[in-house]
Amino acid sequence: QVQLVESGGGLVQPGGPLSPPCAASGFTFSGYAMYWYRQAPGKERELVASISSAGGDTNYADSVKGRFTISRDNTKNTVYLQMNSLKPEDTAVYYCYARKMRYNYWGQGTQVTVSS
Repeated sequence: QVQLVESGGGLVQPGGPLSPPCAASGFTFSGYAMYWYRQAPGKERELVASISSAGGDTNYADSVKGRFTISRDNTKNTVYLQMNSLKPEDTAVYYCYARKMRYNYWGQGTQVTVSS
């Protein structure tokens, strides 16, 4: 059974860090590109960051460049999103997503709230 399980969300003060992991199972994780998306209330889901299957290529939305870092550990079947200097506008449900050709999977999401 394919599973993507995000964890590590929560309430954080502006300027603080958070690093939710996403644990994968049920598929060959190392063969998939991985993505983090987010969706704020009343807004469309947007791509935040992506990483290639081997981890050598990463890309970021302009709104998070310099603050967020995506990484993966293929020995642990886990992708991470290190978020620093968080802003209230980063408040959203964060989802991880796996894609390889026509195969794709979504996690259930983890809520991140940035507020004082």
